[in-house]
Amino acid sequence: MTELSSPSGTPILQLERVSKRYGQSVVALDHVTLNVVAGEFTAIMGPSGSGKSTLMHVAAGLDSVSDGRILIDGIDITRTPDRGLTELRRRKVGFVFQSFNLVPTLDVAENIALPITLDGRRPSGAESQWIATLVNQLGLRDRLQHRPAQLSGGQQQRVAIARALATRPAVIFADEPTGALDSRTGREVLAILRRATSSWGQTVVMVTHDPIAAATADRVVFLADGRIEADHSGLDAASISSVVLGLETAA
Repeated sequence: MTELSSPSGTPILQLERVSKRYGQSVVALDHVTLNVVAGEFTAIMGPSGSGKSTLMHVAAGLDSVSDGRILIDGIDITRTPDRGLTELRRRKVGFVFQSFNLVPTLDVAENIALPITLDGRRPSGAESQWIATLVNQLGLRDRLQHRPAQLSGGQQQRVAIARALATRPAVIFADEPTGALDSRTGREVLAILRRATSSWGQTVVMVTHDPIAAATADRVVFLADGRIEADHSGLDAASISSVVLGLETAA
């Protein structure tokens, strides 16, 4: 196993000896410890069944842990009651999914503002200004009255990213965000996620099987059999492929 180094900076997401078991015999995560610092773009990779999707689900508060604890922006989500966890996900967490997960009956403007609407309020002046900036930066100004079915896949993913960024969350979790897109559109989406960290100060954790997508990140964390086996910065796509191949061969 590669010795892990602690990233410098303030941790915005902390997993402390996190385990996730299903029944008596299936161990999806095995005492995982991971810190993600504010403003970092982290990719999670590993062979099929390595636990990368489970890691994202528990880190985002979408699933419970069997042992250990998880903190988002200093809040222990493993000890937060369901109501508080729902509020935390609306306010502290953004999601970008492979299938976009837009509400088909809402237009683009309504989909972007959905986390704020679900919080039972209207956008503040600062939030409205920030959303307007996102709309302009992501090229959605002429699409605000369109519904998802009237958009291309790339446009839908841009709306999903704008929605994830709307509340300036502590962490954005992206689950295979380029998986349903062609290569050119996928590169555009990765550039937006890259900009979200480098220009807008957001923190992104992305699960992907694509070495080219992972090479966009500041850091790549490799899982195998529910454990972190390597943690590297500055790898190119070829090097990332080599590490994953080694993990698959070892398995």
